[in-house]
Amino acid sequence: MQMIQEIPDLSAYLAADEVIDHHHPVVRETAARLAGQAADSYAYAQAAFEFVRDTIPHSADSGDLRVTWRASDVMEQGTGICHAKAHALAALLRAEDIPTALCYQRLAYDAGTGYCVHGLVAVRFQGAWHRQDCRGNKPGVDAQFSLGAERLAFVPEAESTEMDYPVLYAAPHATVLRILQSAPDRPYLWENLPDAL
Repeated sequence: MQMIQEIPDLSAYLAADEVIDHHHPVVRETAARLAGQAADSYAYAQAAFEFVRDTIPHSADSGDLRVTWRASDVMEQGTGICHAKAHALAALLRAEDIPTALCYQRLAYDAGTGYCVHGLVAVRFQGAWHRQDCRGNKPGVDAQFSLGAERLAFVPEAESTEMDYPVLYAAPHATVLRILQSAPDRPYLWENLPDAL
């Protein structure tokens, strides 16, 4: 798939905002701790990915009812769905000057009752974008950090209307962010996730 930068200027993929708040102390402290143990930016990116994937449970897997959307809140509360975890990973990577985009997939619900938009990130290394999915592993899901062949949580079924969206966003898609910010709890969020962008 040919990925398309929404904004040509790479600096947009390093920016902080209300959602990807990498200026927040909890993000800065976590980034500094992970960077202190990493030999280079690649090792740091992998460590940040594994930190978000493995230490922040996906709220649907853990049964946590809270909804988070701001990167610092995801890290402070230790919970979030795929979109929130992608925001946290983007903040950690941007905190160490690694250009990071938000990207999306359209996937069938686990129960087969419809579709939902799934969130992940892309990191820029060696002049190219590489998608990473920090959703969190579980039986049947084995996402790994990779600059080679993608090791994502989900691969859209070619015979269905599942799809990878090619656009690399500098900020969360407004449709996704709106429901994250307005949901009173995760069950409500789960039933009202957008089914397409």
